[in-house]
Amino acid sequence: MVSTDVAKGLQELEDPSAAHHDRPAGYRRLLDNIVSSTATSPELISDLEALINSILGETLGIVAARPLLGAAVESIKALPDLDSRIKAGTTALRSLESRVVSFEEQDAQLRETLADAYTLQEEYVEAAKVLQGIQLESSQRRVPDEQKVSTWIRICRLYLEEDDTTSAESYLNRAKNLRHKVSSPELVLGFQLSEARILDARRKFLEASQAYHSFSFSPVLEEEERTRALSSAIVCAVLSPAGPSRSRALARLYKDERVLQVPEFGILEKMFLDRLLSPEEVSRFSESLLPHQLAQTSDGSSVLAKAVTEHNLLSVSKLYDNIGVDELANLLGLDGEKAESYAARMLEQGRIPGTIDQVDRVIIFEDIEAGGETVSADQRRSTAGRGLRRWDARVQGVAEELERVASMIQLHHPVLSKPSFCITATDFC
Repeated sequence: MVSTDVAKGLQELEDPSAAHHDRPAGYRRLLDNIVSSTATSPELISDLEALINSILGETLGIVAARPLLGAAVESIKALPDLDSRIKAGTTALRSLESRVVSFEEQDAQLRETLADAYTLQEEYVEAAKVLQGIQLESSQRRVPDEQKVSTWIRICRLYLEEDDTTSAESYLNRAKNLRHKVSSPELVLGFQLSEARILDARRKFLEASQAYHSFSFSPVLEEEERTRALSSAIVCAVLSPAGPSRSRALARLYKDERVLQVPEFGILEKMFLDRLLSPEEVSRFSESLLPHQLAQTSDGSSVLAKAVTEHNLLSVSKLYDNIGVDELANLLGLDGEKAESYAARMLEQGRIPGTIDQVDRVIIFEDIEAGGETVSADQRRSTAGRGLRRWDARVQGVAEELERVASMIQLHHPVLSKPSFCITATDFC
């Protein structure tokens, strides 16, 4: 219900006999009165709606109405109560709906104000839906590319707060098309973080680790945020499928001097050094993981359990030339059939070189040389033998060279070779 004073004021302003040049000032005075006198009254929403409807009516032209409507949006933004702000903003949007083409700038400002209020109340989906209504591709006004990207990134991050990666990714892809036109460091960081979070949520952990790691180097971020990004990079690297690609990611992180400061360093070091992980270590690590990082996979195991099993299997391949399926199952904490299934899948995908002898139930591992060629266990033993022989030859060479030097000393300096001439350790001090 519109208050009596506001109804009377609007009637006077809409009177055809009223002077046209006085109307804008009259609307501004009326708006100030509404906000100051009824900011907490139940009539506030009705009064603002009546005022905005009058501004959008036939009383004023578009040129005069735009600044007045902008002032109304600023008044709504200044309301201290969030519920009142949301109700007033929703009502104003409904009034603008039929004439939004003529007031696109004011509509965008109102939607951003409403989205801010929804965000403060942690209603992220509602905030995203409000921002989606902003006209970014319009013939009525020119929207800079950075403003478009800023809006899309904001919508993306709002959907990510509710774990809606599908909707978030669609807006990230829009921003991706204009990324090369963005110079703002804040927008670039927002894009990188959103991309990393989407990759993480979609379980593309290897790519997410690289994105988080790049993000952690930004000088714009606070030290705490950089450390948090580095921790996320380690977590994603740990959860990624075992194999050469993950080994490179672990090496890149392990060489980063900052990892000594994060609690995930212990498990990073063990994985980088191809050491077996114990159930206790895995349990402690799982306490810091997000729900999607503990989700069940198609084989019934969790994402973490699968990653740890593959890592331990990779570690076993570095320790053994061959191993029985039952012994492998005991090391991995699985039954024989499941252990063989894991090994078969990793062998088939080329993440571990080797073969399975299903008759004798033995897994035979192979090495990979720098050139990419596989080396069997027999070849490894043969190579190790050649290495020992080379070592022996070098020791023999040093001994022979030492004997030659001693002979030359005796030849050119006979006095040094006399039994009475002795050099003690103190002579060198």
